[in-house]
Amino acid sequence: MTLDTRLDLPQVTLCAVTSVNVAATVRALEVSAAQVGFAQILLLTDAQVCPVHPAITVVPIAPLRSSAAYSNFLLTQLADHVRTSHCMIAQWDGHLLDARRWNPAFLDYDYIGASWPQFDDGHDVGNGGFSLRSRRLMDLCRAPGFVPIHPEDVAVARTNREWLERQGMRFAPRALADAFAAERAGDLAASFGYHGAFNMPRALGTKAFWQVYGELDELSSVRHDFLPILRHTARGPGGLRRARRMVADRLLHMVGR
Repeated sequence: MTLDTRLDLPQVTLCAVTSVNVAATVRALEVSAAQVGFAQILLLTDAQVCPVHPAITVVPIAPLRSSAAYSNFLLTQLADHVRTSHCMIAQWDGHLLDARRWNPAFLDYDYIGASWPQFDDGHDVGNGGFSLRSRRLMDLCRAPGFVPIHPEDVAVARTNREWLERQGMRFAPRALADAFAAERAGDLAASFGYHGAFNMPRALGTKAFWQVYGELDELSSVRHDFLPILRHTARGPGGLRRARRMVADRLLHMVGR
């Protein structure tokens, strides 16, 4: 996609919030910035970083010491930085894949993220790692009636969903959520974006994933789905070397616990 044909989303701010895997997070934002013209692209971090892409603005924040601190920031502070009607959340392991798969209907909803196949009660949309949410929903997450829990996407999409819907919030239907992002469900070949380190070797290709892996300073997302990631990464030329490195990293983590 060229600059002349790229998608223009002036009503959306792209945001990433992190204290870890900052280089990989910058890369995720750059991949998105190359395809979409956002109103703003914000990297909120305590790290000292100078992104090459001119559209990325670094916003200093206090260090986030845990995933619970990340959840709290998204629920209580991120809205202070968003002036557009919608905010798109990206992470180092979740970002836009192909802007040509954008559906304008995505903006008709207050929350959309990859569906959760483990739930069958209708409250299955969804994952917050790569998600689109309205500014009005973000404001409601700070209202007295909202119950803030960790992780933040469960707080929004399950614990408080019925309350949010009573306030007029609209959650995307599952089929549209799967078109927006693939995670445990959906199709990487057809979705606008994705989330999950386990999806990265297929979504990006093994070579690109391995470049990202080499920049990581926090590997908990990789450890969570270690075996499927290892199987994909071990394929092709250099696969044995990559597998040995991943196993060594895994053993080093186990020894250090």
